[in-house]
Amino acid sequence: MNKTIDCRGMACPLPVVNAKKASEELSSGDILTVVVDNEIAVQNLTRFGEHKGFTVTAEKKSDSEYAVTMNIGEIKSSVNNDENIECAVDSRSKGMVVVLSANTMGTGDEKLGAALMKAFVFALTKQDKLPDTVLCYNSGAYLSCEGSDSLEDFKLLESEGVNILTCGTCLDFYGLKEKLAVGSVTNMYDIVETLENASKIIKP
Repeated sequence: MNKTIDCRGMACPLPVVNAKKASEELSSGDILTVVVDNEIAVQNLTRFGEHKGFTVTAEKKSDSEYAVTMNIGEIKSSVNNDENIECAVDSRSKGMVVVLSANTMGTGDEKLGAALMKAFVFALTKQDKLPDTVLCYNSGAYLSCEGSDSLEDFKLLESEGVNILTCGTCLDFYGLKEKLAVGSVTNMYDIVETLENASKIIKP
């Protein structure tokens, strides 16, 4: 039996609570899919499913839709009530946008600029408040692609719910379209809209 529940728009712990209830109505070997709209919910559901002994996979359908699939095994009783459900904390600062328009930071020596940019992205992961979105365009597109020294830091940011968006025109121009390794492709319309709606823009 396959069952899908839509938990988009729900704050923690409701996605986990609903997943717990649905899993208890299923039998071993059944499949439960939970649809959510943020990375934090994905983390919470994954931790819940693994704690219960389920096989868990997660798929990003779009910037605002994720599907967490659980292959139901024997139901454990270790999670008995809502009070035992721990939620990951969303540490993003809503509306904060970081703009990376180059793969180097500042003007002058290119090697120094590359080292500074690597240090900037690393430092970004250590902040108490993370950005809501990181925009990469022009040669900044290199930062989110295979071979980037900052790739693991970008993946860490994405795992915390940060949207990593890279300009599609820029990827095409530099021949990087098949090498995008984190986040998703965006376009100029979305870039303008993101910047217009930003409460704070940071551009190193």
